[in-house]
Amino acid sequence: MLGASAVSAGVASNPNNDYAVPGSPGDGISSLSWSPDSRFVVASSWDNSVRCYEVALQQQLSQALQVSAGQRAQTTFDGPVLCTDFSADGSLVFAGGCDHTAKAWTLATQQSSVIGRHDGPIKSIHCVRDFNLVITGSWDQTIKCWDTRSPTPAATLTLPERCYSMDVTHPLMVVGTAERKILIYDLSRGNWQSPLRYEESPLRHQTRCIAAFPDREGFAVGSIEGRVAIHHVNPKDAGRNFAFKCHRDTQDARVGQPAICNIYSVNSIVFHKFGTFATAGSDGVYNFWDKDSKQRLMAFKPCGNAISCAAFSPVGNLYAYALSYDWSRGSENYNPQTPNLIMLHHVKEEEIKQRTKKPPSSGRK
Repeated sequence: MLGASAVSAGVASNPNNDYAVPGSPGDGISSLSWSPDSRFVVASSWDNSVRCYEVALQQQLSQALQVSAGQRAQTTFDGPVLCTDFSADGSLVFAGGCDHTAKAWTLATQQSSVIGRHDGPIKSIHCVRDFNLVITGSWDQTIKCWDTRSPTPAATLTLPERCYSMDVTHPLMVVGTAERKILIYDLSRGNWQSPLRYEESPLRHQTRCIAAFPDREGFAVGSIEGRVAIHHVNPKDAGRNFAFKCHRDTQDARVGQPAICNIYSVNSIVFHKFGTFATAGSDGVYNFWDKDSKQRLMAFKPCGNAISCAAFSPVGNLYAYALSYDWSRGSENYNPQTPNLIMLHHVKEEEIKQRTKKPPSSGRK
């Protein structure tokens, strides 16, 4: 039965009947990344580790699909690890974190080596296959590009502030920094090291996550205010830009008191190969959306803990998300007894595929 392992893994509530991966990290989970063939998922953690899990989705005699996963490898850094990505062939895992280093971890040999360094924690790392470089974004206010054969960066880009989030879908690279700054780069240009545009976030509060469209025409940005903005790169498409509220819940007004709206951080935005996307937040909820029709495709039930990060498998049939406290409600709401868990949701096509909008009624009944 899908999700049956969740009880044994320590989930108090599994309202969406998802599968809990055994052997999850012992501290906060900071990133999840899939291998290109969707066979493996890696998780980085504040416990200084990167763990690799093998994932299978098998059809049973009853025609139901069964998810299973098991840990295959683990490596340790000298500090909390904040970001991960796979190489193009899936043989290497690139990771960066609070020890200021970017490392390449070879899964076959379990050996790791330093490929680059920053003067501050590395918040984001991307292996850009078309560029043949690994790109890192840091709180030291720089982006560095690394040829893994050289300890010297191939390029260093100066940012106006600390890198909070970054995404690359070649040739589009988008970077969200502190103070709500967004930088847009075209990696195919001759002067790609200079931003194509540099602007303020369309959202009014701190940027939490950013994700490029699969078609490279724009990006989505999420903030701590429970809002997401859909933004296009070409100024001619500015009329298609919009923002919407999400990851909020409203408590009904009591006698003599106004209604209360609880607002949660949008911790993750990830796009599916269909062009639709998922958001996940500190309310423990994940939702599937279609930006083109401006509608929510699926609303899932709250999981009982914040979702700190998430990722779709490249094949698109699994959505991995981490139930892990994100400190958005302060230390007083931290419960060390609550486990950190990696969950796998089997994505059905009808959940994530774009739907045709119903035309408005124009005649008499």
